Amino acid sequence: MVDDFPRTLHLLRVEKKISQRRAALDLGVSQALLSHYENGVREPGLSFVVRAADYYGVSADYLLGRTMLRDGGAIIADDLIDSSLDKGNVLRGSAYAMLSKKLLVNGISILFELIGKHGSNKLITSVSDYLSTAFYKAYRLVYQLDRDSREEAFSVSGMCYSELCDARMKLCEGALRELGRDKEVGESLPDMDIGMIQQGYPQLAPSLFSLLHNVSEKIEKSANK
Repeated sequence: MVDDFPRTLHLLRVEKKISQRRAALDLGVSQALLSHYENGVREPGLSFVVRAADYYGVSADYLLGRTMLRDGGAIIADDLIDSSLDKGNVLRGSAYAMLSKKLLVNGISILFELIGKHGSNKLITSVSDYLSTAFYKAYRLVYQLDRDSREEAFSVSGMCYSELCDARMKLCEGALRELGRDKEVGESLPDMDIGMIQQGYPQLAPSLFSLLHNVSEKIEKSANK
């Protein structure tokens, strides 16, 4: 059974605000057996997984940790909302927060536009995994600022997630350096010259250059301390 199943089963019950006794009764099992399922002591059969999925209104794939979408659907790029293009979206924040978001969104947009032209899935995956892991770590650090936050919302232990994120990012770095040593890949990489970026992305380029400059300054200050 997928490791995410016990945690998801428990969280869905807590979200529904019902007792373990009530859920067990509705699902046709003993409270002791449901407790074993929620704690990963025992693995349920397929019939229970189907009943639990129907009971909580989610897909079996979601219960088993095979998708983050509750209805079990696949994520399709064309179906996703691009908040950077929606002038009327509901995302709001301080002026500094909105500026920081725009710098990151615009800079990342250029990066993926450039590596997308290369056509290497390995290159795209390595960059995406690196940035996604960095985002996960930042999100979880902020999440932990709330002392009442529930750590069980995450499958990775709160005691070691930071180190595991760093290790994952190092693996992505290694994959990117390996790609750089491949002559065929290197020769077909897109032109990332500053002049080319200014010409090709006149509206987004200032965000990218500002982002790179700001980070460079912070790194230099840290190195000089």
